[in-house]
Order: sequence, then C-alpha cells, then structure tokens
Amino acid sequence: MAGKLIMHAVQYDRYGGGTAGLKHVEIPVPTPNKDEVLVKLEAISLNPVDWKMQKGVMRPLFPHKFPYTPGTDVAGEVVGVGSDVKNFKAGDKVVAILSLATGGGLAEFAVAKENLTVARPPEVSAAEGAGLPIAGLTAHQGLTQSAGVKLDGSGKQANILITAASGGVGHYAVQLAKLGNTHVTATCGARNIEFVKSLGADEVLDYRTPDGAALKSPSGRKYDAVIHCATGIPWSTFEPNLSANGKVIDITPGPISLLTFAIKKLTFSKQQMVPLLVTRDGENLDYLVKLVKEGKLKTVIDSKHPLSKAEDAWDKSIEGHATGKIIVEP
Repeated sequence: MAGKLIMHAVQYDRYGGGTAGLKHVEIPVPTPNKDEVLVKLEAISLNPVDWKMQKGVMRPLFPHKFPYTPGTDVAGEVVGVGSDVKNFKAGDKVVAILSLATGGGLAEFAVAKENLTVARPPEVSAAEGAGLPIAGLTAHQGLTQSAGVKLDGSGKQANILITAASGGVGHYAVQLAKLGNTHVTATCGARNIEFVKSLGADEVLDYRTPDGAALKSPSGRKYDAVIHCATGIPWSTFEPNLSANGKVIDITPGPISLLTFAIKKLTFSKQQMVPLLVTRDGENLDYLVKLVKEGKLKTVIDSKHPLSKAEDAWDKSIEGHATGKIIVEP
C-alpha cells in the first residue's frame, strides 16, 4: 500500500551543482524492509557531509546511486513497521539515523533501520532530536572513545580544546565535555563568544585574534585533547599547545591530517593526530536523547526552513557559519 503513495522530496542526480543542483520531485513513499520502520518526518537536520557528498568528496563510496535524496538525521512519527520490528509501533515518536549510502532525509517520509532508531520522549522536540545523530555522535565518540573523557565526571581532570565550538558538532562537544571532569577552552568567532560561554566553556578565544589563531589558552594550560571541528589549522599550530601525551581528534580528516597521523605513529610520537570517522550507533544516540530529556544537553537551532525551501538550508550549511544546527521541516 505505502509504495503507491506519493511524497515530496529533494534530490540531486549528479555530482556538483551546489544549491542549483537540488531538484524538487514527487516520488513514491518508501516501503520498509522487515527490519525497518517507516517514519513520517517532522524534522531533518543538515550536516556538512550532505553537501560534501554532492561535491563528490566521498566518491566512489557515496552516494551509491543517483538520483539521491540527501539527509541522514531525522525525527518524526512511526507510521509503519517491517515484519521483524519488535520495539516500535505506529504512533511512536522517534529519532533515527539513515544510511549515508541511500540517504532519504529531505522528504516527507523515510525508512530507517530499527537498530538505528530510538524513542523520542515528549520533552524532546522533533527539531532537537533531529539535530543529534551525526553531530551529537561525533562529539560523543570524539570525547569518550578518542579523548577518554568519562561523562559521569569520574575520570581524571583533563584540559580540552574545542575548535569551531559554536557549530553543530562543537556546541554539543562543549556541553558533553563539561559533564566530564574537564576544563574546556573553546574557539569561535567574536559574535559567538557569549553563546559558547553559556554552553559551559571555561575560556573562549576569538579565532581571528593572534592568541586565538595560535590556540593559546588564556590560563596557560596545555591541552590533553583537541576536538578539532574547524579546518585549515596545521599540526605546527597545535603542537606547542599540547600536553606531553596530547591528541588532536580531527572530525573531518583530509589527506594532510591522515599523513600527520601516519608520521606520528611511525615515529612513536606521544602526541598524536587521531582521525575520527563517526560510527552510527543506536545505543549512543539513545543516551544523547535521554541527556536532552534530562536537560543536561541542548540542541541549539540556528534556523528552520520548510522542505519547499530546502535550498536556503543547503546554502546556509555550505556558508559554514551556522550557530548550532540547521533544520528542515516537511
């Protein structure tokens, strides 16, 4: 039945083209496989990976085929379930991560794997939930797995630097880091300094000032770990600011960062470059949703755009100056 229904979606059918390459189309509502749920979408959040894939940054891996409906981070209401689905039924409010390979987010309906779908309590709005998957999991995994921060506060004191702290990943990273036993130094533009302090950062640097560009802690601390959410900062800028065993966790590793990672490994350096590739994880996503419910984590929303004007959201993401998350609403 569902396969015969038609929905509105936004797609692109080739690499490149930017916002002009997006097309508004009418396509069949997808049918869930046996391990999937069909979700009527209420909010979708964009991530830089969405437009980078369109540029061809991840070819030949993603997308698997054209036309492609971008977007992986969604929230909405379950309206259908596959035969093997045990934990969800029609009417349940959820947050889900879709596959990068097949996408599907910029649409009125999407199918999601049951194991990458989590319940969304009434205290968490669709937009707050949709912001979490990629950005929240990246921040969470960078801090807990790569930097070794214990979010229950039980670990030893650590000094953490978070670059681009007002962005999607950065604003979650500041809040999560402060749940651990950490002193957080953050960088952002001048207009966001008070905002980043309000998230809990202990000291904030304007990246355009000499000290900000040099990443120097105002209190003279060396960093045990850097959650690096900006781009274009060379290793030589990080090195003098790191503690003896300091790590730079790069959430958008490019060729230079991968080369630095290899050199540091080969030379047995105690200071390390750590490329982070986020793992889609339903359990961690559920943990983040619960933190939002408890008021310990918030999704800051930069802007909301109707699906009919998804191009505006796409443009805003490409510009790279969003404060928090960019949301599209069907």
